[in-house]
Amino acid sequence: MTGVAESTMPTLQPLTRRLRAHLQRIAVRGEPVTYRAVAEALALKPPHTIHQVAQALEGLMREDAANDHPFIAALVISRARGGLPAPGFFDMAKELGRFDGEPSGPDAATAHAAMVAAAVAFWSAAGLPEAGTAA
Repeated sequence: MTGVAESTMPTLQPLTRRLRAHLQRIAVRGEPVTYRAVAEALALKPPHTIHQVAQALEGLMREDAANDHPFIAALVISRARGGLPAPGFFDMAKELGRFDGEPSGPDAATAHAAMVAAAVAFWSAAGLPEAGTAA
């Protein structure tokens, strides 16, 4: 995983599962959520809570690409980027063959809007995870 040392993988996997469960509930609402809101909802402890979220999102993107599913990670946005995810989202989407453009500007906004629509349609229909699987 990009930027993740092998020694952090055991702790990242449970976070990735919790994050997916949380985002499936978000998909039903059909509205993106900020990185900060995700960190708070999952009760992540400092330091680097946003970085922890970003690493887990990369894991979700890899899983979704491997399973040919829409990126549930598209539901997480940066308040500072006008409703777009951080540039790392687009870098990972490019690495996984699902984006070919710059991480800001009209290409990113158009691609992201399509990814959000696909994620909401797919993941809201996938069924809600069991209660208690996310913090």
